[in-house]
Amino acid sequence: MTASKLKILVASYLEPEFVEQIRREVPQVEVINRPDLLGAPRYIADHSAPTSRTPAQEAEWQSLLSQADILFDFDHSHTEDLPQLATNLKWIQATSAGIGQFVKQKGYDRTNWIITTASGVHARPLAEFVIMSMLYFARDFEYLEREKSARHWARNCTTELAGKTLAIIGLGKIGREAARLAKAFDMYVIGNRRAITDSTVPNVDELYPPGELTPLLTYADFLLLCCPHTPETEGLIGAEEIAQLPKGAVIINIARGAVMDYPAMTAALQNGHLRGAALDVFATEPLPSNDPLWGMSNVIISPHSASTADTENAKIVRLFCDNLTRYLAGQPLRNILDVGRYY
Repeated sequence: MTASKLKILVASYLEPEFVEQIRREVPQVEVINRPDLLGAPRYIADHSAPTSRTPAQEAEWQSLLSQADILFDFDHSHTEDLPQLATNLKWIQATSAGIGQFVKQKGYDRTNWIITTASGVHARPLAEFVIMSMLYFARDFEYLEREKSARHWARNCTTELAGKTLAIIGLGKIGREAARLAKAFDMYVIGNRRAITDSTVPNVDELYPPGELTPLLTYADFLLLCCPHTPETEGLIGAEEIAQLPKGAVIINIARGAVMDYPAMTAALQNGHLRGAALDVFATEPLPSNDPLWGMSNVIISPHSASTADTENAKIVRLFCDNLTRYLAGQPLRNILDVGRYY
């Protein structure tokens, strides 16, 4: 008797060519893709589009959930009751990297599911956002915009990134990619990471353990936050830490809003201690319309989209196909979420 194929249910919109790629590269599995039962993507690589189903469609979707062995992405239409509906589920391949808090909040850590993240997929677009942000302030793009709006021509002088210090809190895949690109601009890079297994990290001039923030803060022209949101990093950067930054420093936050005290940062922007900020994440999302950050020309606001690029789904599918091959062969999977560490 032939064993039935493992059933993979695609739980967020995926372009047809990528669905066919999974089927082609891993023909041992059955891929169920029902875009008519998913939310229509609002942009490329939209993995959380709102869904609207008729009662009959909802019944069909729940039937598919009950049969699925593997989910490609979380089912955002059933985050609260997924364990009760997906009774056959063994593994979820997420499309995001920073999912530890979400998994804990939804109680998925109390299941026997394997959960793999998209760690590494977003490193390049996030690192490019960091470079863009630093160039924005170094080359004084505010001035150019102001003068253009005034239709006024006046030559000016700015600075360059060479010789400036980039301090990175969190030298994971994203932090290391930011360091690599920063080195192309001849910047001095210092940083920390949770576990120091080697005395050096490529493209990092000085490496510190996580408890030593003062050296990073004291010398940072640009402070990059790209650490995971864990109990240890919650509220990591507050008024005291911001005060240790040199006057004129810039904060770039691509970690999570909970890592930093936003009112303290806002105050430092208003009183001139901080030159500026580039923010992809916020304590409250969406950012409320009455937040003073909206009115500051020296603040870059990104709607938690700095990681999203049109190459994202291709990268995730390559990762997923590799993990599928490993799963079928009984080999260790890449990017298994360590729930205890939140990443």
